[in-house]
Amino acid sequence: MDRLPPLNAIRAFEAAARHMSITLAADELNVTPGAVSRQIKSLEETLGLQLLKRGHRQISLTRQGSDYYRAVTRAIEALRDATRRLKRRSQRKQLKIRAYTTFAMRWLIPRLSGFHAAHPDIEVLLKASLEPVDFRREDIDGAIRLGDGDWPGTKAWRLVDNILAPVASPALLKSGPKLKRPADLAHHTLLHSIARPDDWAYWLEAAGAGDAIDPRAGMTYESSAMALAAAAEGQGIAMAQRFLVEKDLEEGRLVMPFKKTLDMGDFTYYLLTPGHRDEPPPMKTFRLWLLAQFEV
Repeated sequence: MDRLPPLNAIRAFEAAARHMSITLAADELNVTPGAVSRQIKSLEETLGLQLLKRGHRQISLTRQGSDYYRAVTRAIEALRDATRRLKRRSQRKQLKIRAYTTFAMRWLIPRLSGFHAAHPDIEVLLKASLEPVDFRREDIDGAIRLGDGDWPGTKAWRLVDNILAPVASPALLKSGPKLKRPADLAHHTLLHSIARPDDWAYWLEAAGAGDAIDPRAGMTYESSAMALAAAAEGQGIAMAQRFLVEKDLEEGRLVMPFKKTLDMGDFTYYLLTPGHRDEPPPMKTFRLWLLAQFEV
């Protein structure tokens, strides 16, 4: 394998060629002009080529020296760029946040660019998961979970009202069986999420149709995001958490066929952080930003 020339000699040559001066190169490198000359001479001997033409108090590049200088400059700039990127990355603070797929896709991810713009020194590493969080066993800084607010060993901040409402595509309501009252849902396909299997049962009971309709009938998807996508395509009626479909309702992709909604009270989304350790400044910054988003 070909060996690289001594890097100190390359640095001396690059500086001398850039300044077209042995003296200025020596000043930059904080060595004597004689040392720079010896380094370049050593490089020329290693390469078996003359890189510099030496005149009275001036130097110039040979053709081979000019070609080599361009190559060396590209390599040094690439090394500088890589070093800068690595230093910037090491200076950024990373936060590991867990959230549900639907919450992440439909609410958090569209807003994260705003957080990163306001706090470029903090990088949010987002992971989607249905699994319970265990801060003592997992390398994680915060988690957005659905529950009643009681998670032993954690600090919990309530984020948003969890209001349930059926949603469907406008085209389905125009072409499908009429939906004048909740009992008419018996003529439609109910769309479910594995993550929230009981939402239809809760809403149908509150709407007075719990005995008329099987709350488990219909099609089940791995996430609410999938169920909502199926609803938008006219495949059935999905049970939505209203804050996650506000944009779809405003833009007409989904509609609410009934005025009846169900507020799940304390059973809603919370931001959880470890209760056994102090909150680091980056996590506090993210928490305050997240809470402020729900106050808008």
